[in-house]
Formats: sequence, C-alpha cells, structure tokens
Amino acid sequence: MESNSRSRLASFLENPQKALWTLAIPIMFGMGIHTLYNIVDMLFIGRLGGDAIAGVAFNMPIFFLMLGLTMGLGSGVTASIARLIGEKDKRGADNSAEHAIAMAASISGVFTLLGIYFGKDILSMLGAEGDILTLGWDYLSMIVLGLPFMVFSGFFRSILAGEGDMKFPMMVAGLGTILNIILDPIFIFDLEDYGNFGLGMGVKGAALATVVSQLSVFLIFIYMLFVKEHAYITFNLKDFSPSRSILWDIIKVGLPASLSMIIMAVGQGVFNKILIHYSSQTVAAYQVAGRLDMLIFLPIFAIAGGMTTLVGMFYGAKEISALNQIIRYGIKSSFIITLISSAFVYLFAETFSSWFTNDQEIIDVSVGFLRLLSLIYPLVAIAITSGRVMQGLGKGLPVLIITVIRVLGISAPLSLYFSFILEKPVEWNWYAMMIAAAISFTIAVYWVRFELNKINKIHGETI
Repeated sequence: MESNSRSRLASFLENPQKALWTLAIPIMFGMGIHTLYNIVDMLFIGRLGGDAIAGVAFNMPIFFLMLGLTMGLGSGVTASIARLIGEKDKRGADNSAEHAIAMAASISGVFTLLGIYFGKDILSMLGAEGDILTLGWDYLSMIVLGLPFMVFSGFFRSILAGEGDMKFPMMVAGLGTILNIILDPIFIFDLEDYGNFGLGMGVKGAALATVVSQLSVFLIFIYMLFVKEHAYITFNLKDFSPSRSILWDIIKVGLPASLSMIIMAVGQGVFNKILIHYSSQTVAAYQVAGRLDMLIFLPIFAIAGGMTTLVGMFYGAKEISALNQIIRYGIKSSFIITLISSAFVYLFAETFSSWFTNDQEIIDVSVGFLRLLSLIYPLVAIAITSGRVMQGLGKGLPVLIITVIRVLGISAPLSLYFSFILEKPVEWNWYAMMIAAAISFTIAVYWVRFELNKINKIHGETI
C-alpha cells in the first residue's frame, strides 16, 4: 500500500505536466456532473411552480455556508496531507486525515442540530414567509438529515485529493449524481405525473432524493476507505490523538478559504441589492451571466485543484525545480485556456445568454456584462490559480486578504458609489468588478513571486 503512494509521487515528479492533467481532468468531470445535477434538479423543482423554486432558493445561503466550511477546511486537509506525503511522513498524513474526520463529525453534528431546532426560524430571518416559508422548511427539514453524509463525503474527497487520487472520488460523485437525477422525479411528482412510480412528495421529495444519494456516496466511501483500504492513507481512529500542530496546519489554510467563500456569498448578496435598484431583470441578467461564469472557469478550478496537490507534494519533498516547473505550467495553461474561452464568450455572448431566457432586456444586460468581463477573465484565471499555489505552500491568508480587498474593499464600494452617488448606468457596476479583478490579479501575482523567490533563495534555485 505504501509503495503505491511512493510510485504516485515518483510519477508526478517524473512528469509534472502529465500529473497536472491526471489530477485536473477528473476534477473537471466531477464539477461538470455536479453542475448538470444542479440544472436538472432545478428543472424538476421548477415544475412545482415559482413558490417551490423560491422556497428552495431561501435554503441556498445556509448550504453555501455549509459548503464553504466543508470545501474551505477540505482544501486545508488536502494541502496538509500532500505536504506530509511529500515529506514521506505517512504517520503524519494519516493523523491529518484523522483530524479531518474529527472536523467532519463536529461540523455535521453542530449544523444538523441547528437545522433541526432552528431551521425554520433561520429561513424566516432570511426573508421567507407564508407559503414560501412552508415550502422552504419542507425542504430544509428533510435535507438536513443528509447533512452529515455530505460533510463527511466532502472531507473524504479532500483526503484522497491530498494523496493525488482524483479519479475515484469523481466516479463516486458521478454515481451519486446519477442516482439523484433518477430519484428526483420519482419522489417529487404524483403517480399520474410519473407513470406508476411517483410518490408525490413535492419539494420534500427533492430533498429526500438528495439525502438518499448522499447516503449512498457516504457508504461507498466508508466501504472503500475503512473496509477495502483503497487509499494510501489509513485510519486508526481508536488510537487517534489530537495534535495542535496538525490542526493548525489544516486551519491556517482551510479557515481563510472558508471565510473567502462566505465573503464571496455576501458580495453576491450586496450586488443583488445594488442591481435591484435598476430592475429585477438586471438581477436576473447578473444570475444568468454568473451561470456562464461557472462554465467558463470550470477547467480553471480543475487545474487549480490539481495545483494544490502537486505544489504541496513537491514543496514537501523539497523538489524545488519541479515546484517551479508546475507553477509556471499551471498558470500558463490557465491563462491560455481562459483566453480562448473568453474570445468565444465575447463573440457569442448573446447566443449563450439566450439559452437561459427569452427576455430581451435580460439578454442585453447579460451580454453587456459578459463582453466587458471577458476582457479580464484571463487575469482572473491567473489569480485563482495563484491562490491555490499559495494554499499548496501552506499559506491560506493571502487568499482571504485578496478576497476581502476585491469584494469588500473595491468592487462593492465602487458599485455603490457609481450607482447611488454618481447615478451611473448599470455598466459601471461591471467596471467596478473589472477594476477589482485587475488589482487582485496584481496582488496575487506579486505575492506568489515573492514567496517563490524566498523559497528558491533558500534552496539555491532560480524561478
């Protein structure tokens, strides 16, 4: 078992560029499958009516917070395990994974109890009322039961990512997504609506389908990791001993990443409130453009995810030449891919926007957003990849600082100033985002170069 991990690290060092795509392609497929699920799930729920969509939508801030904690701390787990494996410290890597399990138990336990006892009050505080509150609570009261399965599965994926195994988690996530899509119409619609199999549970059915699929994914991970011992990482929870140094190693990367995601969610809420000043169609256009944003950056997030593992391993192994090589290659690849995709977005923005709506005002505003923002997408890609490089080096604070500067320090205040003080048209909100992205790019690139110069100086290498 141990030789398998060593051969994986050795093969990564032998051909870092191939290693990046070995890691990135499964991540991209996994994210693509999840994106497909989100679209299909909303199509099914949409057949129940606008109130059903709104009821589910009021759950999204809660789950974005949950996702932010899981993915953020998970990135800390990935970086920690990757560096420890690079240092050939298997016991430390195992202990880091055991800390991840303890974190998953704590987070899922706390949030499940909060959801059960205070979920309806939280939905009401977020603005849900009447039938929408009822539907929102129907959804939340069911789906909160599957929260532990989602959290544990997220941490299992992060553990496997740390040892360079992206393919297996992608396959498991794919199976869960397919199961969810199959179960959705069966649980949601009435018998007469879906042959002889529909249970007619409405939004509760959509939640139950998600819970069943999450439970299935969780059980597969448990079987493969604890029974079949599929991974290089092994778990000895009976002899688990908490370590402040390992806990700090995870938190110093993971907590800033979690806070960054929460800040981005807050920023999106701020922009929604600013844009409603113009019209509801403007808010809708922002959401349409945001969906296309996710598609554009899908390969970049995949490359960035692979970079966290490789940078962590190479840095831990003190293979500084390979570290320099993969950072240059990863950033260059992100830039070129986004440059090409941005050109397509600029040329076909109207076609892409019309996939989501027939409302010409929404399409026009969305096209304006996409054609302006596509000019700086390649810089955003470099900033995203640079942030993951810093995480791989064990430094989580830069990502948080850059996010705070971009969202709270520049784009949101500028948009408020342009919209309410200068009373400029909506395009000036896009200018605010472009200015913030350009400044974030500059800070991110400078910070990565500073850290690399420091590392290379210590080891007598050149970038």
